[in-house]
Amino acid sequence: MALHTRDAGLVMPNAWDGLSALMLADAGFEAIATSSAALAATLGRSDGRGEVTPGEHLEHARLLGRLTGLPVNGDFEDGYGNSADDVAATVEAAVASGLAGIGIEDTSGHPHQPIRDFDEAVNRIRSAVDAAKGRIVVTGRTDNFLQGRPDLEDTIRRLTAFAEAGADVVFAPYPPDLDALVAIVTAVAPTPVNVLVSPSDKVLTVAELQKAGVKRISVGPLLYTHAMGALEQAVKALAAGDLASATTGTSFERINELLAHGKS
Repeated sequence: MALHTRDAGLVMPNAWDGLSALMLADAGFEAIATSSAALAATLGRSDGRGEVTPGEHLEHARLLGRLTGLPVNGDFEDGYGNSADDVAATVEAAVASGLAGIGIEDTSGHPHQPIRDFDEAVNRIRSAVDAAKGRIVVTGRTDNFLQGRPDLEDTIRRLTAFAEAGADVVFAPYPPDLDALVAIVTAVAPTPVNVLVSPSDKVLTVAELQKAGVKRISVGPLLYTHAMGALEQAVKALAAGDLASATTGTSFERINELLAHGKS
């Protein structure tokens, strides 16, 4: 939690496998996170539908932590369960697995009603906090903006309630603009706010986000999609017969060097 309360805050990038985690550790990042979307994609599944099991995500998070020795925040969708008790059980399992943090969303997994009712969402965060007992950083997240509900007032209401329920960090991916982000930061202060890259209208720098009061910056699946974009270009080159363009990239010597740095 100390990383969230210092003046500079932290950039907490999201890994999707052992090698990406080792690259982030080698670059000097102090903490990393999982990405439920990236993990699901590596398994050929969809995010936000409960298609990845809690056990699979926990084992994935344990791998990242074991290899890097860094604190790992688990991006655990809605807490993997329909009830508040299910959320508490997921938090207990995360603590037992050695995770440093866990994120709980107010999503439902149901396309026709993707955001849970206010009282239910708050109760699930409260259950997560009660189970955590200060042993793990709990992030309360609302996905209003991601799910096509551009309601800043309701977003602030939810995040404020999550903070009052004991969430250590709050998070609303992609607020519409910097003014909305500042309004969120101001409303929930002194609870730290996480931002997924930037507001929707413009990608800001780390320094600009910190000036706005943001304490944690994550990138969700975007490093993964960046890597997949490079792969897609290589695949197209290969399909066109361009072997030279298709076979550039990180050397296996570099990969083996990173793997050798992994914790046993």
